[in-house]
Amino acid sequence: MLWWHWHTEPELIGGLLLTVWVYAVFTGPLRSKLDPQAPFPLREAICFYSGIALFYLTVGSPLDHIGEVYLFAVRMIQHVLLMYFVPILLIFGLPDWLTRPALRNRIFGSVFRVMVKPPVAAGAFLFFMTAWHVPTFYEAALRTRWIHNVEHVTMFLPGFFVWWLLFSQSTVVPPLRYAGQILLVFALSLGKIPIAAFLTFAREVLYPTYEFAPRITSMSAHDDQVLGGVIMAIIAKFAGVFLIGYSFYRWYRLTDQESHAETAAEPALKAPQNVH
Repeated sequence: MLWWHWHTEPELIGGLLLTVWVYAVFTGPLRSKLDPQAPFPLREAICFYSGIALFYLTVGSPLDHIGEVYLFAVRMIQHVLLMYFVPILLIFGLPDWLTRPALRNRIFGSVFRVMVKPPVAAGAFLFFMTAWHVPTFYEAALRTRWIHNVEHVTMFLPGFFVWWLLFSQSTVVPPLRYAGQILLVFALSLGKIPIAAFLTFAREVLYPTYEFAPRITSMSAHDDQVLGGVIMAIIAKFAGVFLIGYSFYRWYRLTDQESHAETAAEPALKAPQNVH
């Protein structure tokens, strides 16, 4: 019965369907009003709809129930999806012309610019990731639905703001320069080490819910907790290496293109001028 526990709350399903409908309207019938020259963003649409689908699988599928009731490690997988993969897919799904009107809005744009400042975005990302793993707060989120929902929102939004700084296509609020991206990812990787170590090396089970939960695998509650900490540590390590490598590769390509452009321009600059 574990795999039949799907969330169908009206606010969840209705909110996701509304988001999909708004995106479809603005990328379809209203696209010509935002940018008459823009073709239908097929690649971006695939990313955006995939992000919405993954968001539902993360918070509405049996993954949520298993992580909430039985296995801490599954809960860590859920958090990783919510803070990394979902926001990155959604950002890839937002072309510049689609976000331009909202980001040029005086109020929304000002708030958004503050939230994507690197110290604010990174600070919120690490703060909420750490705070929600404090046993008192963690258990409160498991037992009270509205706290559970707040937990998800305060994990997803900082993830969105952080990864905007790497993957945004916006010219109004652009991503960081590549050197800044590398420093940001490195700082995030270091910042996640304490909580991962806390979970991995704790000698006792930190969360009563899992200590007394029915065992649905051969793992003990402590082994499950260690696995959760390892998952967080591995994701932090490999995500950091991949993202730093990705930013460095794009930086190298940009530098290489600029170098070729300068080389191509040199003959024209050196060409003799006709003397009349």
